[in-house]
Order: sequence, then structure tokens, then C-alpha cells
Amino acid sequence: MSTALPPLPYRVAGTRAETADTRSVELVPVGRRLPPFAPGQFAMVYAFGVGEVPVSVSALRGTHGGLVHTVRAVGAVSAALYGLRPGDTVGLRGPFGTGWDLEAATGQDVLVIAGGIGLAPLRPVVHAVLDRPAAYGRPVILVGTRTPDDLIYREDIERWRHRAEVGVSVDRPGPGWRGSVGVVTTLVDAFALRPERTRALVCGPEVMMRHTARALMGRGLAAHRVQLSLERNMRCATGHCGHCQLGSLLLCRDGPVVAYDRVEHLLAVREL
Repeated sequence: MSTALPPLPYRVAGTRAETADTRSVELVPVGRRLPPFAPGQFAMVYAFGVGEVPVSVSALRGTHGGLVHTVRAVGAVSAALYGLRPGDTVGLRGPFGTGWDLEAATGQDVLVIAGGIGLAPLRPVVHAVLDRPAAYGRPVILVGTRTPDDLIYREDIERWRHRAEVGVSVDRPGPGWRGSVGVVTTLVDAFALRPERTRALVCGPEVMMRHTARALMGRGLAAHRVQLSLERNMRCATGHCGHCQLGSLLLCRDGPVVAYDRVEHLLAVREL
């Protein structure tokens, strides 16, 4: 944790279970609040006595400075954050990194493609686009997940269906599933795409993003019109430790959101 950027205390205002191992946590500042976050940026969230991890903002709560983070319990820190209850306190540093380029998407069709918990960093984009329908073209939201039980933001997705084209696909269907089956790239081919006026925003497992970007380019979308949110082992969040390096990029500073034409050659290198 950087001593130059001490965490500010934030209180848990509420939590919501998304899946068996994933929970959304709403945080509000106890006193001084962090500067405003943009969709796609992340915070370093500190569980006192355990450690801190980078977590993208999954919702912005207006003028009072509230933030929502969606966490999956996969390690000691994320498990501690998953276990938070209303009234608990955590430390926050941020905002860090680059956000989704919504300015470039103005007047364009916005294609949001998410894999699993990758929908979390894209959720503020969906909110921004649907809240200003006159500023953007056609919104399309495509979501892929392993099983129906792994789908997050179920209530949000149902609301979005009334204001956007929405597709959901699962790798392994369960009893009663009547939706699409297969990887999320199968949904790309099912939707009409206007490549000359579409901006695609993609987040999920790296292999999913790589195949999705290639599928979009196969449909005529230029690489600079595709943005990815990349993840590496971020430690300091200020570009000093080098743990998040990808080629010449430091993703805590130059990312996590980057245009595909900047990283296409890097993502083709195994183990990089």
C-alpha cells in the first residue's frame, strides 16, 4: 500500500448477493471522499488487517460519493470483502486507471460484451448509455457465463431488456434454461452490426476477450473501435511496482481500458 496515497474510510451502506460466491457492496464516505470515478476506473479496496485488492466500480451513486463494488470470494482479501456487512468500514484509494471512452461512443451504436463477472466494470457504461438515449445509437448488451447460477445482476438485465437489445448465453445450461447455449462469441453473430458506426466495449476472461475482438473484426469492426478492460496483478496502482506490466504498458496507469489495436499483438503472445 502506497504511503503517498493513504486510504480514506468508507462505510458499508448495504450489500446484495449476486451469486453463491459474489456480492455487491455499496460504500459511502465516512468523511472526506475520493474524487469522482469514471465508468471503467478502479479503486484499491483495503480490508483492514487483511490487505487490499483492485476492484472496478460497478455503479456510481450520484452526488453523495457512494460507490458499488462487486466482489467474488476467490482469495483472502476478496473473501474478507465478500463478508462485509452494513456498518463495516473499509479503506479506499483511487480513482485509478483509464475509463471507457464514452465520448468516442457519442452518436454511435454501443455494443457491450461481458463474460462472467466482467459485467461489473461494464455496468456503469450501461447505466450511462441508457440514461442518455439521445446521446447514443442502438444499445446492445451481450452476456456470457458458465451456468445460469453464475449470472450476476439478474434484475438489472431484465430491466435492460425493455430499453436495449439483450442476449444472454451460458456454457452449461441447467434445468429450465431456455436461453442461448455456448460461448458469448456465438451471440455476436446473432445481432445485426453496423461496423462503421459501432463502438464495442468488452470485459471478461482474457481468452474470451481475445476471441470476441477477433469475431468483431471478422464482422468488419475496426480494431480501434473495440475496447478491452485488461487485468494483471496490480499492487501499487500508481505505475511504480511493475507488477501489472503488459509489454510497454502498465495497466494500472495505461489501462485497464485500452483499445484493441494497442494490445492485439501483445495478447497473441502466450504467457505474456
